[in-house]
Amino acid sequence: MTQAPLRNLLFVMSDQLRWDHLACNGHPSIRTPNLDELAARSVRFDAAFVQAGVCGPSRMSYYTGRYVGSHGVTWNRVPLPVEQPTLGDYLAGAGRQLHLIGKTHVIADTAGMQRLGMTPGSPAWLHHASGGFVEIDRIEGHGPPDAKSGYADYLRAHGYKGDDPWTEHVVGADGLDGETASGWFLRNLHLPARVAEEHSETAYVTGCALNYLAEQGQKPWALHLSYVKPHWPYLAPAPYHQRYGPQDMLPVKKRASELIDPHPVVAAYMQMEESQTFARDEVVRQVRPVYMGLIEQLDHHIGRVIQALKDNGQLEHTLIVFTNDHGDFGGDHHLGEKDLFHDQVIRSPLMVFDPRPQADATRGHRVTAFAESVDVVPTALDALQIRPELDRTQGRSLMPWIHGNSPTDWRDCVFAEIDYSFRRARLLLNRQPGECRGWMVRERQWKYVRWQGFTPQLFNLGDDPDEYVDLGKDPRCAAERQRLDERLHAWLNDQHPRLTMGDDEVAQRTDRAKEHGIYYGTW
Repeated sequence: MTQAPLRNLLFVMSDQLRWDHLACNGHPSIRTPNLDELAARSVRFDAAFVQAGVCGPSRMSYYTGRYVGSHGVTWNRVPLPVEQPTLGDYLAGAGRQLHLIGKTHVIADTAGMQRLGMTPGSPAWLHHASGGFVEIDRIEGHGPPDAKSGYADYLRAHGYKGDDPWTEHVVGADGLDGETASGWFLRNLHLPARVAEEHSETAYVTGCALNYLAEQGQKPWALHLSYVKPHWPYLAPAPYHQRYGPQDMLPVKKRASELIDPHPVVAAYMQMEESQTFARDEVVRQVRPVYMGLIEQLDHHIGRVIQALKDNGQLEHTLIVFTNDHGDFGGDHHLGEKDLFHDQVIRSPLMVFDPRPQADATRGHRVTAFAESVDVVPTALDALQIRPELDRTQGRSLMPWIHGNSPTDWRDCVFAEIDYSFRRARLLLNRQPGECRGWMVRERQWKYVRWQGFTPQLFNLGDDPDEYVDLGKDPRCAAERQRLDERLHAWLNDQHPRLTMGDDEVAQRTDRAKEHGIYYGTW
């Protein structure tokens, strides 16, 4: 590639995409030629993990570069504290704007903004209410589009009538009785959505992105393109609803032995409706092929965006980060949804494309070193050469790996957290809201989970990579559990750094009280 400055950022995220369901990560059936091509141009981080298996807390770690216990968004619809700096804040400090098309799960801290005297609707209010993004079109995809999105009007303009065209057409299909068959019900997923593929959520978000890129021309820009799919409701438009069949699925990873005396928290999750449903083989055979079709559709539209960058000459100026907020069980381990700490949930696809010549030697490389979602913000800032005066991120830049260097002091484990206070599992376990936390540390060989009020879990990933055998009560592993618990404790003690002052300033002010006329203990 030609020598060119890096001036643009394209941060692409999908929702509920399992890392092992990409062709470039080894899935034998799904057709993802565009992501395969991007992977061939990028550095892939094969051991990338999210900080939580739930959308909201995971995304806030991506957006702040901070762990869940530090940014405080422990579950969906928990407000992002106004004092938490985001990637948008760091870019704004450098005179840049971070635009958004798609979903974020950001909930505004209205109480905090009111406490600071911000006027509703003012620029400062809008900036913090959106998590630092400039919202071009925000569409969360879990219900009818609200006033922040033009999708409902777009649907009506294309002939999809009704007060709620999303429910009727995007997640609605023609049932056998002529009534609407809702995509919320898994039994209907073999049907095609009423919406045409070119008017689907994935296509709409892509169209907004293409319009945005055309409007930017040759100006520097930063865009978070955040796709709703392949998140539920899993109803897919034709032809993607029938691109795959049960014969194309990865094998379901579960054993009958997992149902014998499971960990209490896992047992509670197994009792919840989504797990009871996905425990049935016919459900998995119905849902997974449609899920796979939604991934192929996602790949097609990401290809449109990359082609647009090529056509307008911007690809050689653009850093591209592609990742995902969490995975999904889909019947593995007798579970549905996500939340817990199995690799199906917390391991995430992550690839970074740097067009500059410094990255030529590593194109197509697969890095096995651990990466975390908190690394995305420092990586973007490093690549764009933005040095915040006060950097409060807790991750590390991945740029050394992308430019062919291997840091000798790199991490040898990753961490994740859960707060299941909002889930039915809390009621089944008779726990109070403040008693529902869990923390994980994962090394190469060992995964350890500490639960409030319950025995821990332990998995020997060297002998048991699919996490079938919980060694949390095995007396032979007591020393290993103690070691990992101490490691987790040390990490937790370091997760609440000051937000208002950096370590450099602390170092400069150490033992200088007398310079300020302050004497104590002096004879």
